[in-house]
Amino acid sequence: MMDDGWTGMDLALTLCLALTLINLASLGLAALRLGGRRGTSIFPNKAPVSLVRPVCGLETFSEEMLTRGFRLDHPDYELIFCVADRADPIVPLLHRLMAAHPGVPSRLIVGDERISDNPKLNNCVRGWEAARHDWVVLADSNVLMPPDYLQRLQAAWRHDTGLVCSTPIGARPAGFFAEIECAFLNTLQARWQYAGEAVGLGFAQGKSMLWHKPFLEARGGIRALAAEIAEDAAATKLVRAAGARVHLVASPFEQPLGRRSLAEVWARQLRWARLRRVTFPAFFAPEIGTGPVLPFGLALVLAPSPALAGWLCALAALWYGAEYALAIRAGWHRGPRLFLAFLVRDTLFPAIWAGAWMRGAVLWRGNAMDIRPKAPARLRTRATAA
Repeated sequence: MMDDGWTGMDLALTLCLALTLINLASLGLAALRLGGRRGTSIFPNKAPVSLVRPVCGLETFSEEMLTRGFRLDHPDYELIFCVADRADPIVPLLHRLMAAHPGVPSRLIVGDERISDNPKLNNCVRGWEAARHDWVVLADSNVLMPPDYLQRLQAAWRHDTGLVCSTPIGARPAGFFAEIECAFLNTLQARWQYAGEAVGLGFAQGKSMLWHKPFLEARGGIRALAAEIAEDAAATKLVRAAGARVHLVASPFEQPLGRRSLAEVWARQLRWARLRRVTFPAFFAPEIGTGPVLPFGLALVLAPSPALAGWLCALAALWYGAEYALAIRAGWHRGPRLFLAFLVRDTLFPAIWAGAWMRGAVLWRGNAMDIRPKAPARLRTRATAA
């Protein structure tokens, strides 16, 4: 008969092994899903597209990112830029780019509509309503668009699709803290996005969203996305309520990061964690088990043993080795420091997860956003005022 110490070690090792297997399964699902096609696209051939891009402020890669939008390999599309304030420093760049590319129909719309606490959604409303085509893409200004950007979105449209999205992939990190951001965005968040979609749980991502305008207009239009503080959470719930699905592109688009400070990484990840906690609490709660640092550390505290420490080191090596293999498989950022970035990410995440439960407000580009769940009555009042 085993003594209490061995029983505790066996239990700790079993739980840690179970968590490792769950994460390995998610990595495997994502690896199978990335780069592959699921069925045949039913998107109308050469259908015209309106590309709406909310912009705010100048960033490191702004000129390159916005220029890419004028060089898409698509026969018929228009560009609509939306800026809330005419004095925004991005405006002169936009005028220069539009003048330099007269062959691409483009417009700049100034002024937002205060339909929500979400400044990006407010900035998109007039662009959406001005779009001339039935197919509309809402794309952030820092999305790196390849020439076949629109075709890759369209290729994911199926008979049951309500929305096609792309999760952001961190690229071009300058410095170790930006590599930590890559570790968050790529083999953690994008991995779970693709694993979820593979089992029928696709979640919208606001970076790139392809809508069939009549579909959304029949359900309240873009203003219906004010039902949640995050427009992508509202989009997910709206699409599911319609009996349709959110699908992801076969290969997600990159977001160049440049240099990041630890404070910037922390603030961004905490903001996203709070949004997930408010909009999908049942899915957010288990996120505490997505990294090995906390559960493995607790296991060693509760059942200290050199043998257990050895087993847990082996499991951690397997866990992180599989993550790195996914980065190779998908062609994402990688390098020897990425293993350390995984470790730092998973050390930070328990504090981020706890902070997401403790506070209910975030700051986005200088705008305070109250992310407490909205009461139905408040939503009805807003909809009426809009």
